[in-house]
Amino acid sequence: MKLIYLPSFIILLILPVISADPIDDVANLIKQGNAKELAKSFASNIEIAIMDNENIYSQAQATIILNNFFAKNKPKSIKLLHKVNSSANYRLGVFILTTDTGLYRVAFTLKGTQNKMTIIELRIENEKVK
Repeated sequence: MKLIYLPSFIILLILPVISADPIDDVANLIKQGNAKELAKSFASNIEIAIMDNENIYSQAQATIILNNFFAKNKPKSIKLLHKVNSSANYRLGVFILTTDTGLYRVAFTLKGTQNKMTIIELRIENEKVK
């Protein structure tokens, strides 16, 4: 009789992994300072704004820029400030990133393309509120 419930129990354990939130996935990669893994989620061209430097970059260029940022600012923690996931095609996340050099506001936009969410915009700016 107990074996009847086993498949249901396994499905309940796997369900959170299947329905992971892409906003949280991106935030975790930012917290780790892992530009290489983060780049796998980039669109072919991504708009990046770090401080006053804003431009559209290829995946490879964006990876280099983020590596430079993470090399100068080692991430320590990340805190959710705002999340919009009401649209199936667009998602927005705004986080406060704590690094060894200070606080930064990180905002990114995800767009659904080809059954996958890709990052189309990433903004990193100094956090003004303390």
